[in-house]
Amino acid sequence: MSTLKLRDIHYQQLDATTWYASAQIITPCFLNYPVLLSDLPLLFNPNLFLDTSVEKLRHMQWQYRISTVSLSTREIAHRQRQQQRTGVRLLLQSLLNKLEMIDTLNDASFPYRLANSQYYVCFSHTGTHNKIISNQHKNENLFEHLDNKAAVIISAHRPVGIDIEINAVKWQVAQRFYHANEMAILQTLPPMQRNVIAKLLWQIKESFIKVFQYKLAQGLGKDYSYLIADLIKGATSNSPLLDINDNKSNYRIALLPHQQTVIVY
Repeated sequence: MSTLKLRDIHYQQLDATTWYASAQIITPCFLNYPVLLSDLPLLFNPNLFLDTSVEKLRHMQWQYRISTVSLSTREIAHRQRQQQRTGVRLLLQSLLNKLEMIDTLNDASFPYRLANSQYYVCFSHTGTHNKIISNQHKNENLFEHLDNKAAVIISAHRPVGIDIEINAVKWQVAQRFYHANEMAILQTLPPMQRNVIAKLLWQIKESFIKVFQYKLAQGLGKDYSYLIADLIKGATSNSPLLDINDNKSNYRIALLPHQQTVIVY
């Protein structure tokens, strides 16, 4: 696969033994411009820029585009998974460089750990919106529209969980998986607030699934209704980092609204 790049990298230390990073994954692209028949000889000329006048170059319509190839839905999903897998590992290496740590990832089993230091590692990334992945115009430059974000956390203390999410949780999905106690409270909230809290609950559940290795349905069905009051307070705060103590699990929950990220550590 072509080399990916990261931009908008954000680093943060959560406590003495826990560090976090997030970034945007940039997909590789090539330089492309509309070609007239009269321009074709230029494309096969190794001295393209030497033989082309400055005035002609100025009027060319330069654009950065992903290759326009016809991809099936499965191929698009597979390519994105590859990009995400590469992107989160690239971000991990960036974080290790930031901390001046020399180490490698051991991903042979869960939870992931660093081979030398034995720090715990957890990844998260966003995926393609369903409307994009199912778009019928598959010959368009779909990968220009992918909003791939990545996040990673490492901790020397114990297993940690992280979830970065840009999409809302559908109400029908919450009704299917959430605990009855959570639903009873969510149904009393105004629609906009309900959507925010439902998403935060989802991210907390996903993070705890990674910490305790729950099965998906089991983890989504856990009751975190006791956290909703704190989540409501946190959702109305302008703070870039909100910390909640989960006394039942003896874990801390960090909310990073600007990065759309939840961390359990």
